[in-house]
Amino acid sequence: MNNLAQLLQRHADTPDKVLYRQWETGATAEDSAEGAAWRDYTVAQVIALAARWQQAFRARGFEKGDRIAICLKNGVQWVAIDQAALGMGLVVVPLYVIDNAENIAWCVDNSDARLLVLDTARALPRLRELMPSLPPVVCIEAPAAAAAGERQSPLAQVDTVDTFLPASAPPFEVHALEPDTLATIVYTSGTTGKPKGVKLSHASILANVEASSKVIELRDTDTSLSVLPMSHMFERTCGCYLMLYAGVCVAYSRGIQQIADDLAAVRPTLLVAVPRLFERFLARIEQAVAGSAVKRTLFRMTVRYGWKVFLGEANLFERLAYARLQPLVAVPILDKLGGRLRLAAAGGAKLELRIAQTFIGLGLKMIQGYGMTEASPVIAGNREDDNDPSSVGQLLDGLESRISDAGELLVRGPSVMQGYWRNPEATARVLSPEGWLNTGDIVEIRNGKIYIRGRSKDIIVLSNGEKFPPEEAEAALLDEPVFEQVMLVGEGRHFLTLLCVTQETDEKKLVRLANQQLKDFPRYVRVRRAIAVKEPWTIDNGMLTPTLKVKRPVVTERFAHSIEAIYGRGMDD
Repeated sequence: MNNLAQLLQRHADTPDKVLYRQWETGATAEDSAEGAAWRDYTVAQVIALAARWQQAFRARGFEKGDRIAICLKNGVQWVAIDQAALGMGLVVVPLYVIDNAENIAWCVDNSDARLLVLDTARALPRLRELMPSLPPVVCIEAPAAAAAGERQSPLAQVDTVDTFLPASAPPFEVHALEPDTLATIVYTSGTTGKPKGVKLSHASILANVEASSKVIELRDTDTSLSVLPMSHMFERTCGCYLMLYAGVCVAYSRGIQQIADDLAAVRPTLLVAVPRLFERFLARIEQAVAGSAVKRTLFRMTVRYGWKVFLGEANLFERLAYARLQPLVAVPILDKLGGRLRLAAAGGAKLELRIAQTFIGLGLKMIQGYGMTEASPVIAGNREDDNDPSSVGQLLDGLESRISDAGELLVRGPSVMQGYWRNPEATARVLSPEGWLNTGDIVEIRNGKIYIRGRSKDIIVLSNGEKFPPEEAEAALLDEPVFEQVMLVGEGRHFLTLLCVTQETDEKKLVRLANQQLKDFPRYVRVRRAIAVKEPWTIDNGMLTPTLKVKRPVVTERFAHSIEAIYGRGMDD
């Protein structure tokens, strides 16, 4: 295989196989409500749609290497555009639907995209203000009225999908490509500045797909519920390409608000998601048992015994008790996830051990993986039959690793990026001439498994020389429900201050609760002051990236006055 579009083409011999399901208005089904229902898409339908996109690209003179920017919700159109472009050697630039217009405009301009595909025309006025040379635009869901009159300039032409695509097209084509042909430019979240465009080749992503397929068992009878945006490389590789590689049917969730209904309707066997989703599930479970002492006790017993069974440490009584409790307590809970879920894979951020212990204790097989966009993106993963949830597992086949003098994980192999788009300085900072990618993650490797200890660039160094990566401490703080969002500050200072989004206003109480959560950390990892704010940190106010990571420099700057006020008090205690 030398072209990612072969992932779709390889299913051409089974044209009636259902590859995708999505919720659509106007679909027909007995259980439809107000004209909306789940609709199946077969191999033949997806290939035909991709062929029409290819014909549209040809008609407008697009050539190998031209960039196509996709800013859409997950769905069949996303897959068809992606496969169509890749098949012709075009370069796909995925963008986050939830991102702000400034970031979208910057990425479109930086990549020199020749086409921008949007869900609707809603963002167009602001994009036009930001980009006088906005490329031609196609709006998938734009009403005719919104598209009319938008043809004043060839540089700003707006089409609906119906006017852009031909009614028919020649057969779907997949060009033979050189292995290092650029497939995509994926802009990283940009926690410390403007997003950087990661250049990934067809060969690097295909190598990652093949290696990832050896980590978990996938069956062509499986159904996966897609909940992460495909602009996220974790979802694109593991939730899209890997599933297509194995012939798994993918159903697209309508969104976080409807996920409970989607789970019940789709009844997936696989779920690939970031830890935040599982945190939400656990919060709902704990809320459901909170009102009954008996339910709470049975739930905790089930999790505790189930975890010991998983570790192989349960005695005879615990094994027998779990055998009785699991169908009584765990099965009704797991039924809320559709009742057929056989494997959950978490990645994209650190999975708290408490989350893994709970779901594994309930009887759900859950594994954690690790990676970064610059590695296409999977670097390591726990195996189903060799799972240590406190680690991120073993390296993928084909990768090699070493640890830098600073304790950072370095990896090298076929799935590592070519570099950052038009940014040789940034490339040189993380990619050596010998091909070693510096992940920036401080790790420990034991028995072939990787244990993440923090981020080198986020290390806080106190004025007394004590240093630590704040992520683990911040994760521990979030186990206390009073804290909605947190960030520790104290670089160059003699004590730590907690910035937190919370409804609690008593600073002494916040400090006490925080330090209770930090009791297992070194003594210098304690907070002496807390700055409480009620307004959440969001993408819209610029304090979160599209992947919901805290932009530490932005948050620090936003609350600089309050921070300086605290450290200006001359505290020496």
